[in-house]
Amino acid sequence: MARTNGGNRLDDAARAGWLYYVAGNTQDEIAQKLGVSRQSAQRLVSLAVSEKLIKFRLDHPIAHCMELAKRLSERFDLQSCEIVPTDPGAPESIAGVAIAGAAEMQKRLDTKAPRVVAVGTGRVLRACVEQLPPMDCPQHHLVSLVGNTMPDGSATAYNVVVRMAERVGGRHNPMPLPVLVRKPAELPILHSQEPVAKTLGLCADADATFVGIGHIDGSAPLTVDGFITHEESRALIRVGAVGEIVGWVFDSGGTPIEGLTNDRVSSAPLVPANPRPVIGLAVGELKVAAILGAMRGRLINALVTDEATAEAILAQSR
Repeated sequence: MARTNGGNRLDDAARAGWLYYVAGNTQDEIAQKLGVSRQSAQRLVSLAVSEKLIKFRLDHPIAHCMELAKRLSERFDLQSCEIVPTDPGAPESIAGVAIAGAAEMQKRLDTKAPRVVAVGTGRVLRACVEQLPPMDCPQHHLVSLVGNTMPDGSATAYNVVVRMAERVGGRHNPMPLPVLVRKPAELPILHSQEPVAKTLGLCADADATFVGIGHIDGSAPLTVDGFITHEESRALIRVGAVGEIVGWVFDSGGTPIEGLTNDRVSSAPLVPANPRPVIGLAVGELKVAAILGAMRGRLINALVTDEATAEAILAQSR
């Protein structure tokens, strides 16, 4: 990350400001990561403030991040792409992506015209919602794409739509279903219930959609949180599964896997090549194949991630 000798000084100040105000690094840690003295790190942080590069989120377009966003947008025909700096000391940190994701959410909500905003679930989306400022948006309707209960009937740990509604004051529809049902034959019965049918209709009409992108292996939230078993995870990997969005599992080309757990998913269906914004949010080496598959299959048309993940995606897609 050390670029201070040859890079633009404002770029360096922006990086230092991000490390200090967003990632919570000390000036000693910033100095080590940027390869400069502590005094230089202090001056860079001060410069970020004096040049008004720091507001509630980073307000300076770092050249490398912009270049990565441009390359990803062109390669995968994205409507938008936001790349945030990676903290070398915490490469799996979701702090920067959460703030950038919250800014994307706020942009969609900051309008008097009523909108339907659909959201998935998961740690990154929940972190985004926690970064949203309080808003008064009774004109908007928020809707969950995915069921809000575990197989045993308990609430899922990372439900997003209820918390988002609390932050922005909009009406909201949770999906009153388990994420996966016991048997495929149950789905038509459950989906025909009036509250569920109306919620699915709102999902189909959403003006903007925000989804997390999960990977598939024994460490994936879908497995760790008990939605699928380790054996089911291994079976999915054997047939080429690399990722999932709201429970729907897909391969490296973004094609949903036939059968297996997809036969029991109660979530709103994925819509390839949706003309309206579908913003995917994910970060980390484990998510690279999943993000790449989602973009190849046009399951998302916008992306929020970090530098290291973006670089890995571009390298893997050559």
